[in-house]
This record gives sequence, C-alpha cells and structure tokens, in this order.
Amino acid sequence: MSATETAVELARTAARAAADKLAENIVAVDVSERIAITDIFVIASAETERQVNAVVDNIEDELIVQLDRRPVRREGRSEGRWVLLDFGDVVVHVMHSEDRAFYALERLWKDCPVVDLGLDDAGASASAAG
Repeated sequence: MSATETAVELARTAARAAADKLAENIVAVDVSERIAITDIFVIASAETERQVNAVVDNIEDELIVQLDRRPVRREGRSEGRWVLLDFGDVVVHVMHSEDRAFYALERLWKDCPVVDLGLDDAGASASAAG
C-alpha cells in the first residue's frame, strides 16, 4: 500500500508553502508501508529559529486556505528548532538545519520511497538519503 492521493496533495501543498518561505532541502518520504499512523513525512530545513516558525506559520495558513486542513497536533513550536505538524495522513517536520543534520531523519527512512513534490531544485532534494 502506498500513500493516498489526498496525502500526496497535502504533502505537495505543505512543501510549496515551505518553499515560499525559503525552506531548504524539502523532501517527502512515503512511510505508509512501514508505519500505520501516517502516510508521508515531509521534512524541511531552515537556518534560524525565526525562519523555522515562519515556515510553520505559512504551512498552516496554506493548508487551511487551500485544503481546509488544520493540524491535529503541533509540537516544538515554542523552541523553534524542530516543529512537528501532524495532519493525520501527513506529518511535517520543520527543522533547524543543525538539528536536521544531527538527527538525519532521511537516513532512518532511506528504504522508503521518495514522493515527487513537484518543486524546482531550489527547495527540493533529489533523494531522501541526503
């Protein structure tokens, strides 16, 4: 079983919103065959805590406006280092670049397929392996 079209659309919308706020190295990983709680992880980086929060704000705003979706849960907002937005079938991780390099989520999920987000090379990464 792979990610649903609804999940892919949500991931693409979140990725575009992140790219609009200059998030870097945006990738989406289809984890639907490995875990039952979600279909896709979207991972994006930002250089500062302020930018992490700006990316998070824009993702939330765009998903509300375009898809009428609000996060079920939000974690890490006050620190601005690693914010997790849980939309049910998609979980968005917006991470400070230093934390992303340290935790290396893409390596943990390297055996899962990468979702084509339809972004240009400015924000997207060619692979989830990093």
